[in-house]
Amino acid sequence: MRADYILKRVVLFFIVVWVAATLNFVGPRLTGRDPVKTRLMKQAAVGGYVQQGMEQMAKEYDQKFGLDKPLITQYTTYLRDMSRLDFGPSIANYPRSVNDIMSGAIVWSAVLLSVTTVLAFAIGTFLGAVMAWPQSPRFLRYFLPPLLTLSAIPYYLLGLVLLYLLAFRANLFPALGGYTPGTLPDLSGRFLLDAAGHAILPGLSIILAAIGFWALGMRAMMVTIQGEDSMIFAEAKGLKDRTLFLRYAVRNALLPQATALALALGEILSGAVLVEVVFAYPGIGSVLYTAIKDFDYFLIQGIVFTVVVSIAFATLVVDLVYPLIDPRITYRRA
Repeated sequence: MRADYILKRVVLFFIVVWVAATLNFVGPRLTGRDPVKTRLMKQAAVGGYVQQGMEQMAKEYDQKFGLDKPLITQYTTYLRDMSRLDFGPSIANYPRSVNDIMSGAIVWSAVLLSVTTVLAFAIGTFLGAVMAWPQSPRFLRYFLPPLLTLSAIPYYLLGLVLLYLLAFRANLFPALGGYTPGTLPDLSGRFLLDAAGHAILPGLSIILAAIGFWALGMRAMMVTIQGEDSMIFAEAKGLKDRTLFLRYAVRNALLPQATALALALGEILSGAVLVEVVFAYPGIGSVLYTAIKDFDYFLIQGIVFTVVVSIAFATLVVDLVYPLIDPRITYRRA
């Protein structure tokens, strides 16, 4: 692999992160809303009275959060803090820091979404491969309509259906939350089983909705691969059906699937946000939803920046690993 290409891709990675970070900084400020006053007014509404000295309190908090400084000064401070992954204090949860809030929520989202993404990828890719293979059992063709239907249903909508059927009607699984209320999170077997039970419904909604996407993508690639010269030549050599299926068809069709999987894993922090909101799951999606409602500048910036970096980094890794996955791809000069 050419060193100049690697350097170019790394430079492009930092440019993408910088542009996204800049938009992340500018976006909330274009609304014209004051996050400090929004929070103080919300507290006053909850208390049922208008606090005296609201303006003075807002000025004090603006000074504490650095929101009273010129915009260019806020921007340079923001870039410096982002480069150190220091996202500052949360306006709505002061004095808790954004890093502290995110660290507690990312674990829940990472475990749920990584497990469900890998399971959906494995099951969907297998189904797509066998459905497209001519020697597969004929009954597999009946899987296509359900997979088409599942691929068209959003995560959150399927989650609502499962919530109604399996939690409210059948009462088979816990409806909301990540664990039983009143339980202290720890690494004991009892708590882990409780958390796994609460993760079944949100995980099932993600898996069922994603299986159709992976299966249809793999099926389309398998159909395309079967008409290529390499497959025709392998069949002419008289190779076994299993060898044709695994080493020629599946192996070549997996490249786009592997690319999509890497990008999906990079989007774990942003994926299925509404699913977490529907099930009141204590992940990063629920935190982002609450931060947007409370107009918490710093918490929104921290979550969005982390998501952007993860997606950009996943794209960079996929681009650099391509030649290792498929030897036909090279970045050397001809």
